[in-house]
Amino acid sequence: MNSHTQMTAQQLKPYIGAMKQLAGAHNSVLDDGLGRGVRVADFDNGSGLSFQVLLDRGMDIGRATFKGIPLSYLTPVGIVHPAYYEPDGFRWLRSFGGGLLTGCGLSNVGTPEAESGMRLNGPLGQHGRLSNTPAENPSLSENWEDGRYCLKLTGLLREVSFFAENLECRRTISTALGSNCITICDRIANRGVRPAPLMLLYHINAGFPLLGEQALLKAKARSTTPRNATAAAGLAAWASCQPPTAGYVEQCFYHDIEPDADGLARMTLSNPDCGLKLEVAYRKIELPFFTQWKMMGQQEYVMGLEPANCHPDGQSVEQQNGTLKTLQPDETIEHFLKISVAVK
Repeated sequence: MNSHTQMTAQQLKPYIGAMKQLAGAHNSVLDDGLGRGVRVADFDNGSGLSFQVLLDRGMDIGRATFKGIPLSYLTPVGIVHPAYYEPDGFRWLRSFGGGLLTGCGLSNVGTPEAESGMRLNGPLGQHGRLSNTPAENPSLSENWEDGRYCLKLTGLLREVSFFAENLECRRTISTALGSNCITICDRIANRGVRPAPLMLLYHINAGFPLLGEQALLKAKARSTTPRNATAAAGLAAWASCQPPTAGYVEQCFYHDIEPDADGLARMTLSNPDCGLKLEVAYRKIELPFFTQWKMMGQQEYVMGLEPANCHPDGQSVEQQNGTLKTLQPDETIEHFLKISVAVK
């Protein structure tokens, strides 16, 4: 008999009472601490891949495991309800829980900017509001599609203000029985009457034990540019990792990664110590930039793999550099990325 993950619905039917015996997803609400009231969706695709989607945190992906091995870095902050969000300056860090995916945007990524005069969209805090935005009308489905048992979650994330931007992001997160992948598809639309800046970065956070001294990054990089002098000093070792180091100063590298024939650019993180390889693949035409955030500090031991439509330097710098994406009224754009994990 074939592996159950390769069987059809009719082949499986005599063996099980319900598909949740093999794979499924369910919604719940957290009931403690700063995370109390946060809606979550827990996925287990029956193929070794389990993860949690935080519906009230921009549909971020929190803790994730493969065959019981943790994949993502979690900060000491934990899961924080968006009611406690502090938007100004760098206070975004007070509600940054890490996780496999943290969304940054939709109007600003990276460096915060203070309010100046009658700036219509006000102050722009670090990494924007997306990760602290509750999803509207979330829909969870578990269905057979084209011979695969698919688990899918869709919700609407809005960044909107009177007299300012009116952006909608319809996010779909999916996996399937027999799959080692999570796909994220965002359809972002400008529902307003004014052009709106759009900055979006997918902050994918690899942590221990996937991340370790023996872990190695690999990509078909056309070029690699250090963000600053600190990163320049570590440029030769961008692809390797060190043990947790007291006083380590974060390094960021900007990679121009060549896409494959399918239009997807890829970076992998492999660690022979835990026997796993994580791959981040993203559609390059809409997400031309990739930032690597290397943080080897004690308790702050994380590798960020970050496809984006911008650099994490703030809206004004992007505008000055001519790389700020702007959506016209009624314009829609789609972003696609895939996180895969395999035994190495």
